Amino acid sequence: MNSASIKAVKELLSVPQKIVIVPHKNPDGDAIGSTLGLWHYLKNLGQEVVVISPNDFPKFLKWMPGHEHILNFEKENSQAQEAIRNASVIFTLDFNHLGRIGQMKSVLEEKVATFVMIDHHQAPSDYAEIMYSDSNMSSTCEMVYNFIETLGDVEKIDSNIANCLYTGIVTDTGSFKFSSTTSRTHRVVADLIDKGAENTNIHNRVFDTNSPSRLHLLGCALKNMVILPEYRTTYITLTQEELDSFDYQKGDTEGFVNYGLTLEGIRFAVIFIENKEEGIIKISFRSEGDFSVNEFARNHFNGGGHNNAAGGRSDTTMKETTAYFVSLLVQYKEKLNA
Repeated sequence: MNSASIKAVKELLSVPQKIVIVPHKNPDGDAIGSTLGLWHYLKNLGQEVVVISPNDFPKFLKWMPGHEHILNFEKENSQAQEAIRNASVIFTLDFNHLGRIGQMKSVLEEKVATFVMIDHHQAPSDYAEIMYSDSNMSSTCEMVYNFIETLGDVEKIDSNIANCLYTGIVTDTGSFKFSSTTSRTHRVVADLIDKGAENTNIHNRVFDTNSPSRLHLLGCALKNMVILPEYRTTYITLTQEELDSFDYQKGDTEGFVNYGLTLEGIRFAVIFIENKEEGIIKISFRSEGDFSVNEFARNHFNGGGHNNAAGGRSDTTMKETTAYFVSLLVQYKEKLNA
């Protein structure tokens, strides 16, 4: 954060505020971890704070301290609308464009309040008066740690904050294996453990707890995997019918796309997941090396994210979407084989 932003935040928090914190739609570990970590911190300062998620979040995150206080905009709309109406400050975490919050977009666009953005994705829009945006950071949770530290309050990080922030960092770094993980990331994590983050327990809850139906769904996904060695690419498809047949729950496909990158010689892995309710194919892109899936997603699938991890969507059928995807690979063959 620059000095002007730090001064503005300190002035903002020097008086009582009614604060709303918002993650992106379909929030992941980093989104929930960062919002709850910030929620605990601001509550400890004596501020009146509410976290509002655009929709539900995965079961494997519903142990985090404070999760039961998150309002679901879809299911608890009247309470959420009232909190937004009364808010003087709105923090938006782990996204940088209001298009990422679904039905909440129109509500926040009309809201008059001080907006504060904390985010690590590329190409931020300019809706926030105060922006802490850094695409080189491992996670929004690491940025929330920096945010608290910059305000001179790192000693106020308790076990609740530490557990929330550790969860977001470990999920968004792929257990510290992604290239965005730096020595600074490890120093932050070490301090969070010292402050009470239960790292072993978090790993077990997030990565090592499965239901039979999720494992069967993973088997289906791997069976559907298509390998395109000439493009060093692999992709997985999951139709709505397949999701329903394995009793799909939100978050069940988390991490499935990464299996493609475990194959020798593969640099580009994709998963296409049908969502009939929204009428879209949801797409996750992963890559290794300098092949930018952020650029690929932005250019072709109305998405974006990071160089090695991005998301997108398609409004056509699964068959049309995958055919279009494969047709695009021809123009990227040289880059993928570099």
